[in-house]
Amino acid sequence: MESLTERQKQLVDIWERHIGYEFEDNDENKTVDTMVDDAYVNHIPTQAGAVGKEALRAFYGQHFVHQVPEDWTIVPLSRVVGHDHLVDEMYTEFTHSVTMDWLLPGIAPTQKKLKIVVVVIASFRDGKLAHEHIHWDQASVLVQVGLLDPVGLPVTGAEAAERALRDRTE
Repeated sequence: MESLTERQKQLVDIWERHIGYEFEDNDENKTVDTMVDDAYVNHIPTQAGAVGKEALRAFYGQHFVHQVPEDWTIVPLSRVVGHDHLVDEMYTEFTHSVTMDWLLPGIAPTQKKLKIVVVVIASFRDGKLAHEHIHWDQASVLVQVGLLDPVGLPVTGAEAAERALRDRTE
């Protein structure tokens, strides 16, 4: 395994603190403190997110960090670290037990178990997070919560995430 440069280690440290504040501490202030003033977040499938610290603090506080299910788990699948970008591929599994505006806007909790692969492209500037582009297969999510019938469509449900997790461990 190739060693990381000091710069890359700093990016990983910032990123891991950022996601810890999101998913473990559920703290919008600490989360936003890891970001530059004009940072932005875009959850690509739903277009949820915000631009700038004030709007990000409101987004995280009202629509994200307090909407993380108690059984949320993340399993790292792969990570690529460049000079000022980091790409994380993660398997996530949780019960849709709370409102999740960023993932399923307008959909009440279904109590269904969801399995999703999430890919985040994070950019850094001046020792802080500058932006996040967050991707996942929304069709897979909709199949899992029962809002999309996969019959006759080129989509799958939890199988997509399960395959990625299995491929990682084989």
